[in-house]
Amino acid sequence: MIFTAYTNARIINPVTNMDEIGSVFVNDGRIVDLGAGKNMMADARVIDCTGKILCPGFIDMRAHAVDAEAAAAGGITSIALQPDQKTVLDNDAAIERIVKRSHDHGGVRVYPVGAATKELKGSEIAEIGQMQASGAIAFTDCRQSINDAQVMRRLMEYAKYFDAPIVQFAEEQSLAKDGFAHEGEIATRLGLNGIPSAAEAIQIERDIRLADLTGAKLHIALVSTKEGVQIIRNAKKRKSLNLTCSVSPHHLYLNDNALEGYRTFAKVSPPLRSEADRLALIKGLADGVIDTVVSDHDPRSEDVKRLPLAQAASGVAGFETMLPILMTLVHSDKISMMTAIRALTENPAKILGVKGGSIEKGSIADITIFDPEKPWRIDNSKLKSSARNTPFDTLPTQGKVWKTIVAGKEIYSAD
Repeated sequence: MIFTAYTNARIINPVTNMDEIGSVFVNDGRIVDLGAGKNMMADARVIDCTGKILCPGFIDMRAHAVDAEAAAAGGITSIALQPDQKTVLDNDAAIERIVKRSHDHGGVRVYPVGAATKELKGSEIAEIGQMQASGAIAFTDCRQSINDAQVMRRLMEYAKYFDAPIVQFAEEQSLAKDGFAHEGEIATRLGLNGIPSAAEAIQIERDIRLADLTGAKLHIALVSTKEGVQIIRNAKKRKSLNLTCSVSPHHLYLNDNALEGYRTFAKVSPPLRSEADRLALIKGLADGVIDTVVSDHDPRSEDVKRLPLAQAASGVAGFETMLPILMTLVHSDKISMMTAIRALTENPAKILGVKGGSIEKGSIADITIFDPEKPWRIDNSKLKSSARNTPFDTLPTQGKVWKTIVAGKEIYSAD
């Protein structure tokens, strides 16, 4: 029997509050032992992790494409694939196809997220029970909110029966109509159509009331405003609510100044907000109001990005920049290392109810190993993503993935 021993690693496991130098032993896809002072197994294959952090594999709750090679390079062992595919994931056959492909691929785990309404049109509730039975882990209309309050209420009641989380993109559609930038000084000066912060706040307020009414699990995707964070903070004080939320690295690092020069690679949805909003997001992540960090990986070709801002597509290629951007907050003492890793591992696993998120004796060996001090410069020409639409090109960073392991199998190595 051949074991793999990852030695001299700084092992961080938020689930058990473990943060110590030691070894992790893996065999047959599972962790058989870990910690400081463990005796070396005689026939172990040894991988020296000196200077590296070893933690549970990252679970990305929001990806619009599988892009497996890029995900592995970003330390991601599981992704939640959004339903806005060429064939919308709004029925059990479409869900089964994604599950089968993931199983056959044997690399990064791909969990399909089902459409909340048929064809993502916001009017007729999709067959949640059938999709869940086929492998869907949550339900959302992805890039747009479900604006009809009665549809949202029935959806929540239906989802509660199946104990399924509803993921809402919080943007009141009539207020956001035709907008693509944060409504503020930059949008006014550049002549861009703005989306007010109130569009997010109003949607979150309404959906929290509906979650309270129905008892459903509600996850707010991509919170972007100070008001949104504060509403969620207040709501979470009520223990009866099952409410969680996420944020993207680009909303944590950039504000709407990034659109200066009409830079379309900074066009995202929801839009990059003001500096006050950005700081509120960081505070919300630090104090636990924001549960997860998601890449919102959305590879787009230059054909649809290098257009006038109003016509250019939204979205960034986010898998490979998620960790280094998050590490900028750790290195500047804005958040702790434990908080950063918890947002990428334990919390998304709990919200979605999927494998991974912890490294303990007997747990599945989904592992990410990274060097938190490794300096490097993001170079979009070297990204493994199927498209290279990153707003972080040429940015110097500190922190890089070294190895990504799924069920004991190494699927990425920087060596």
